[in-house]
Amino acid sequence: LNRMNIRTLCAEDIKTAKQQLTNNSIDICLTDMRLPDGDGLDLVDFIQNSKQPMPVAVISAHGSMDIAIQAMKKGAFDFLSKPIDISVLRELVKNALKMSPPVSLASTNGLLGDSALMQEVRHKITKVARSQAPIYISGESGTGKELVARLIHQQSPRQSGAFIAVNCGAIPHELMESEFFGHKKGSFTGAGSDKKGLFQAADGGTLFLDEIADLPLSLQVKLLRTIQEKKVRSVGASQEEAVNVRLLSATHKDLNKLVEEGEFRLDLYYRINVIELSLPPLRARKSDIPELANYLLARLAADNEQEQPTISSEAIASLKNYHFPGNVRELENILERAMALYEGGIIDVIDLNLVVGVEHPRVKKFNPSDVSLEDYLENIEKDALGKALEENRWNKTATAKALGLSFRSLRYRLKKLGLD
Repeated sequence: LNRMNIRTLCAEDIKTAKQQLTNNSIDICLTDMRLPDGDGLDLVDFIQNSKQPMPVAVISAHGSMDIAIQAMKKGAFDFLSKPIDISVLRELVKNALKMSPPVSLASTNGLLGDSALMQEVRHKITKVARSQAPIYISGESGTGKELVARLIHQQSPRQSGAFIAVNCGAIPHELMESEFFGHKKGSFTGAGSDKKGLFQAADGGTLFLDEIADLPLSLQVKLLRTIQEKKVRSVGASQEEAVNVRLLSATHKDLNKLVEEGEFRLDLYYRINVIELSLPPLRARKSDIPELANYLLARLAADNEQEQPTISSEAIASLKNYHFPGNVRELENILERAMALYEGGIIDVIDLNLVVGVEHPRVKKFNPSDVSLEDYLENIEKDALGKALEENRWNKTATAKALGLSFRSLRYRLKKLGLD
């Protein structure tokens, strides 16, 4: 640290550390977990409750990830595992010293709404952006999970680094390891040159793994090791390399349920979910719909180089009564369709083409004398797939994502049911 031209103060115990922190202007605190008169978590609490909290990183013994995660839940900036890798320490300190005072995240960049729920979301984004802890963004499809991930990156000390977003469900399983960690020339058939993976590409920045629930168990193990060791090994490489990446992840699926079913590793869930940021569905914040509708109409008009239409108060009332299973993404699709079909200067209820008050049609009761169980279930699946395809404009990738299926699974079902 001295060679980095950083003046250091040393404390042998928590009592001395608190005196140093009180009497000096400190930019970053590094603390071991085991101290003569307590543990590092006591110091994390002390710093978080001070008038001017600074970044604090916790040094833990190898394999003590549970304690490191506990520290980050309390507000620690990051953690270091023993034996300390000097290059990892340097990057941690550089990131910490880039920290600026927290700023209020205005209602901009599409994260609109003055409802209490959205104000709380913006407050959390500002808070979690100052940490290096992995963030798990939960919420239904169309609630804006990638937008939130981008805002966290833009508010963080890593804002000058890369923001890499990847949909885990869109990568074929056999290519995932190479895509995530890179490969060396000749490591497999077709590997004609060295290739960087997503972790290397995001080095110094943020990696956002959308639909992380779609990761196969074999890659979940490798991802867990990368998070713990902060190192990756390319396919065909003999040595690991250090990576400095902030990991954000998201899915619309219920990860708790997938853990119970053995489809997602509990230890990985514990690592990526150090801090959870839950996004509310649009139907839970209907007071935000007028602002969202006007913003989206202005953007759509600018994209199409046409004058922004006015939306009637009756149309707004109709939108407020709608269930919005597709959330903000569905609102945008509805308004885009209305702009293409309306004939005057005002978008009215009829232009929205909504079926208000109908969320899910009642399924006809099964009667064995009318149809076999297999045909009955097949008809239900056919109906659901057909409606999903229509809602997503026959885009199979978007349909698979909306239904929580892999692209391969959707393609198989469509072929089986004669819908391809």
